[in-house]
Amino acid sequence: MKSQLSVVGHRARRVDGVKLATGRGTFTDDIHIRGLLHAKLLKSPHAHARIISIDTSEAEALPGVRAVITHENVPRIPYTSAGQSWPEPSPYDMYVLDRKVRFIGDAVAAVAAETPEIAERATQLIRVEYEPLPAVLDFHDAMNDGAPLIHDETESYGIYDPAHNVAAHIDVEHGDVARGLAEADIVVENEFFVQYQQHTCLEPHVTIALFDEDRRLVLRTSTQIPYHCRRMIAFALEIPVKDVHVIKPRVGGGFGNKQEVVTEPISAVLAMRTGRPVKLEYTRLEEFTIARNRHPQHIRLSTGIRRDGTILANSLNVLTNTGPYGTHALTVTGNTGTKPLPLYRSPNVKFYADIVYTNLPIAGAFRGYGAPQGFFAMEVQMDEVAEAAGMDPLEFRKLNHIRQGDTDLMSAAAGEGAGKKARVIHSSGLPECIERGAAAIGWHEKRGKPGDGPIKRGVGMAILMQGSGVAGDELAAATIRMNEDASFNLHVGSADIGTGSDTTLCQIAAEVLGVSIEDIVIRSGNTDDITFDYGAYASSTAYITGTCVLKAAEDARNQIVNQAARMLQEDPEGLLVHEGAVRSLSGKSVTLQEIALECLYGEDKTVVIGKGTHATKESPPPFVAMFVEVEVDTETGQVRPVEVVSAVDVGKALNPDICEGQVEGAVAQGLGYALTEEIQVGPDGQVLNPSFMDYKIFCAADMPRLTTILVEAEEPTGPFGAKSVAEIAINGPAPAVSNAIYDAVGIRLHSLPMTAEKVLAALEEKQQS
Repeated sequence: MKSQLSVVGHRARRVDGVKLATGRGTFTDDIHIRGLLHAKLLKSPHAHARIISIDTSEAEALPGVRAVITHENVPRIPYTSAGQSWPEPSPYDMYVLDRKVRFIGDAVAAVAAETPEIAERATQLIRVEYEPLPAVLDFHDAMNDGAPLIHDETESYGIYDPAHNVAAHIDVEHGDVARGLAEADIVVENEFFVQYQQHTCLEPHVTIALFDEDRRLVLRTSTQIPYHCRRMIAFALEIPVKDVHVIKPRVGGGFGNKQEVVTEPISAVLAMRTGRPVKLEYTRLEEFTIARNRHPQHIRLSTGIRRDGTILANSLNVLTNTGPYGTHALTVTGNTGTKPLPLYRSPNVKFYADIVYTNLPIAGAFRGYGAPQGFFAMEVQMDEVAEAAGMDPLEFRKLNHIRQGDTDLMSAAAGEGAGKKARVIHSSGLPECIERGAAAIGWHEKRGKPGDGPIKRGVGMAILMQGSGVAGDELAAATIRMNEDASFNLHVGSADIGTGSDTTLCQIAAEVLGVSIEDIVIRSGNTDDITFDYGAYASSTAYITGTCVLKAAEDARNQIVNQAARMLQEDPEGLLVHEGAVRSLSGKSVTLQEIALECLYGEDKTVVIGKGTHATKESPPPFVAMFVEVEVDTETGQVRPVEVVSAVDVGKALNPDICEGQVEGAVAQGLGYALTEEIQVGPDGQVLNPSFMDYKIFCAADMPRLTTILVEAEEPTGPFGAKSVAEIAINGPAPAVSNAIYDAVGIRLHSLPMTAEKVLAALEEKQQS
């Protein structure tokens, strides 16, 4: 198929590459707006407290202050900040401002002023009387009888059990796990602990809210979800959807952190109060303390197998800390089970989870969306199960992994796909991924050979699956219009947040229309366009929006072919669109420019506009086999990744450069999750390391050698055979590194991050045993 494609499958340069590289890419804050006011927040010093009184008089009297808002003068409407399709599965437990604060940093009041400095000074002049309340500062205590109630208000709804601080709950079973474990020859049980991780986007949350000449609210905002944002803001502020216009400029990183409405509600209310544009931009300190994080979890996993290595039962029990609000609570934890559990064939599977409120930092969506937590537990567990069976971990996985033609029952049981159709695996390149990845890392040559001296080497692996959008819960639209010069304007509702999706979508359109990618001019992420899209999350854009673009381009091509048939006096069935012209089998041809001019100015005038919408109950999983080689310094406990091999089944690589970039970026974040990154919280609920000085992410100097192998097992339901690629690789580094550490020095680490201190402690415990 490669030889038949002119644009798709090729390493096309990004359509926004030059402007971004030269500093001309326009982000939210890269414009000058006359009369712009600056907003700042007064934040709670308490983890849990009621507001008894607020005196804003001094702040309001400060020269340059234009508005001060508190819970006393804003609408009290419960909503969720989670950007998901309606009706959102997250609890409606948030308010623009509330009379109760639930974590250190929770917003108490907001000020709009002429300068950021005046606004900041004004927040210091607001007098607040608090009634401190007992706090839940360990998520293991959240459900205890007598634990402080975090959501005791009557207005919130959608909370599973507010009397026990349970935001959401999952209980799913296929088969009989208790019987499966009882009949097993070998049972392995383990506990795993995973931490808060921050997204550390280069661009913080930032929104500019203003009213246009028609008195419509315009939100210029850094978001992954422009259309959800429009609907959610209209709901929270009780204004019509038609009066909200959301514009997504370039986005300096999202990773799930911007699959929320965060800075939009307060900036919008302040713009309403002042009648002037208002900007609310988080500082880096605020990103670390009051934005969103990956959910911490305590995971228990039990696996029963026969002596030959066949899995009989898997039982996954998860306790999740969602923080003070239930944003993405159910669906993130749903993925913790529904992504890793189906990866292994088992007649008996159980998934039980409680997602609990605490007075700790807010958790939310993060790349991988619950799957990194689950795969860390599952893939370390599978290594231990393989060892208990006396099998090579690679051979154990080959024996048990899901195969093409299998049905994934868990996908319809919990999380975002709950209640939808169970997915059938139509395509899988996982066997090829395992073979090629193992060969690239030198699995058989290096396994079990740590070497001499204090620095030991080991190799580990993990296999992974994800999804392509949310099955049965995705919708997108695209339009494409032909211009006089045979260029095309492509309008999509999706949000390119740095992934390169605009480029990929242009390639799809160009391939269908027989033109170069330079002939496609794309516009995306603007809610006033005649398109629609749920947003850039769940690895959906290439698969869902890509199919929309494919349909729209085919619609436009059919119109072009019909016009060409009239001009050439040929049967349209025998015409081919290629290289800027339409050609017949008899050798006649007409250029696309001639067709465009005839359509727009000829006798039978028409505008070529192709339309495409797409919704599907399918969510084909991509697959990855990841292999990691590490060095472990037995004297310091330091772990250094040496090489990461990622063999990735992408279905069809629409743009290999972009696919490789997504995989390697995900690996970098996954290595940080595995080894260095953790939001540390003190005994009072205060974040202790809210800066890059104390929160260590992987940078260029830390990165190992990366080898990315793209495997193309074409997916029959995807555009040109494509599946997703953006998230899946983040799931692999943590378990693969843990397994490699065991191969190097014989210790099992079940807690992230795997710091030097944890390695040394485990080595000392091993020596003493």
